[in-house]
Amino acid sequence: MGNHYFIAIPIPEKLKERLSQEQDSFKKHLPYKQWPFPEDFHITLKFYGDLPDNKVQLLKESILTAVHKLPSFSIKVKGIGYFGNPSKPRVLWAGVEKTEPLVNLYSAVEDASTSCGIAKENRPYRPHITVAKNWRGEANKGKLDSIIQPYNDIETITVERVVLYQIFPQQRPKYKQVASFSLEGDGDTGTID
Repeated sequence: MGNHYFIAIPIPEKLKERLSQEQDSFKKHLPYKQWPFPEDFHITLKFYGDLPDNKVQLLKESILTAVHKLPSFSIKVKGIGYFGNPSKPRVLWAGVEKTEPLVNLYSAVEDASTSCGIAKENRPYRPHITVAKNWRGEANKGKLDSIIQPYNDIETITVERVVLYQIFPQQRPKYKQVASFSLEGDGDTGTID
């Protein structure tokens, strides 16, 4: 395993705590193999996989230029849903509102990545926060919807920065911040924190 990276929107502590509590109640009913640590919750913008160091440096500069011109914005996180077959859904997630500012940010990251020779994502962007993944057990017969239905709180979060993370599969938590990029919205040259 080389050095794998992704870029994401960090989420506030309060929301991490809430999702962690929801995870605890889901764990009683749903046989997922992986339950991300609260510190690892995030909204992915782009997954890169393995990148050499020189490409990471290039990417940092390119993303900095692309996102610092964008203003910060608010989005809503609401409800629980899933990807995959409802009887054995592969991912359980908290929903993230797909707004124009979020799509603009996603596009800026895609363009910055493409300019560094990284292939564009060919699937539509579906913003979410992974709460659990890798179903391992019996198929649930229509039980899932009744379990996730009550979790429909809405929380508004402010997106002020994006973070480049490196993945350390054997560590807990397993995502480490490599660089942070502020959304300044003022047209000045930004800085990599």
